Amino acid sequence: MPIIEITSLECPGVEVYSTLTEAQLRNRLEPDKGIFIAESPKVIHVALDAGYEPLSLLCERRHITGDAASLIERCGNIPIYTGERELLAALTGYTLTRGVLCAMRRPLPRPITDICRDAQRIVVIDGVTDTTNIGAIFRSAAALGIDAVLLTPTSCDPLNRRAVRVSMGSVFLVPWTWIDDPVTPRLNELGFSTAAMALTDDSIALDDPLLKSKPRLALIMGTEGDGLSHEAIADANHVVRIPMQHGVDSLNVAAAAAVAFWELRKT
Repeated sequence: MPIIEITSLECPGVEVYSTLTEAQLRNRLEPDKGIFIAESPKVIHVALDAGYEPLSLLCERRHITGDAASLIERCGNIPIYTGERELLAALTGYTLTRGVLCAMRRPLPRPITDICRDAQRIVVIDGVTDTTNIGAIFRSAAALGIDAVLLTPTSCDPLNRRAVRVSMGSVFLVPWTWIDDPVTPRLNELGFSTAAMALTDDSIALDDPLLKSKPRLALIMGTEGDGLSHEAIADANHVVRIPMQHGVDSLNVAAAAAVAFWELRKT
């Protein structure tokens, strides 16, 4: 594979790591040409195991025969851009985690019917924009048996570099796709009952046996600040709260998701 020494910030071929924004990488006008960035050897290995296509590597020189060696061996004949730690940090704007980034081909969005065909427990992420929360929700979803993740267009892209890193590659393990509003009618058509996580006068507790009895259940999680919209709550088949103590009224959306996933896991 070609190993290309970077000597300046203008080196041809490294634009995906430096000047292109997340929106430009995503390339909505030509989705088949979309790219995302995976960070750290462990995360990149998970992506490769899941069948994602590598396009190039950006690697600190000292890692070529170290942490990145097994990646380079797996990635075939793709460009390997390398240089000193300080130069790569100046190029990307941040210090590389474990010294390695990989540009990978973004897959085309999958149809909702495909994602949900055999699913029993899914989560809908509605308007969650924080990359850390998105990554944490995916990590919990993978660990606690959620079969699929659906996101509204106002939510953060799961293939955002930071979301991928926080998820530790879990975004590659759980099927996901985008869903338009309103979500409940569409999911009802697919055989799911929907449960909106919100505080209302008629909400039921998360451990209510009614929820566990549902053969197909979709949990709807809202934004970090305002939570779900009135419309999303009104449309849902159930409104659900997590019982709490000491007057605490809510949890961070990622923490709430983990609690809900565990309680309503498949048995």
